[in-house]
Amino acid sequence: MQAKPILVIGATGKTGSRVAAKLEAKGLPVRRGSRHSSTPFDWEAPETWAAALAGIGAAYVTYFPDLAFPGAVEKLESLCETAKDAGVDHLVLLSGRGEHHARLGEDVVRNSGVDFTIVRAAWFAQNFSEGYLRDPILAGVLPMPGGTVAEPIIDIDDIADVVVAALTEPGHKGELYEVTGPRLMTFADMADALSTAMGHPIRHIPITFEDFHAEIARAGGEFVADVFTAIARETLDGRNAHVTNGVQRALGRSPRDFSDFAITAARSGKWSAVA
Repeated sequence: MQAKPILVIGATGKTGSRVAAKLEAKGLPVRRGSRHSSTPFDWEAPETWAAALAGIGAAYVTYFPDLAFPGAVEKLESLCETAKDAGVDHLVLLSGRGEHHARLGEDVVRNSGVDFTIVRAAWFAQNFSEGYLRDPILAGVLPMPGGTVAEPIIDIDDIADVVVAALTEPGHKGELYEVTGPRLMTFADMADALSTAMGHPIRHIPITFEDFHAEIARAGGEFVADVFTAIARETLDGRNAHVTNGVQRALGRSPRDFSDFAITAARSGKWSAVA
């Protein structure tokens, strides 16, 4: 059992909150890293990093909003140096599938001198229930660019399970797990699955990347819109239109299907107007 605490950077985020909860459910010591945690971690305040990493055995590393944001890779390099100086044994990095800057971040961790595992993830299913697409879904529409490009969208709970396994079980150091859902789906397919789960029509609306930017900016501001539009332009070109076996390799089971995610999210009230 892990004797030293595990640091979860981004512990209030979509993946970090799940990873921290799953580790704690195993009875493992967890240090939640966020700007307002008891031992703060703030990507914009490097002076917080050493204290957050002190005495840590392993760390889950996520960068908000994404490694594509200017300066992210340089900050990750500094973080790895701090982690190495602190004697951290293992870094598990969340990376983005098909993203140039994410690959640069992977290289930083791979060459850091600290044992590592890289989890390279497809688009998150929970973007529809917890993220910038939730409000449009509540309005009955799914406005997305990319035309008929297909994406093997992944349930974040699968990502969290892979991360927890990497952090707590032998055999994962040095591995790259490219994780996707079990099948390719267009955004029209996803709208159909959401319609079935929610019991009323969700209509896919093909939009331009400019309109996509405007939609996200309304929900999350220009800062987030710039990053996610750049990622969409880069990745929704067909480069990711294939499934991988990362979840199977890490966990010995198949990833969850998007339809199962949608049914579970609907039943739990994720698209309730007061959620």
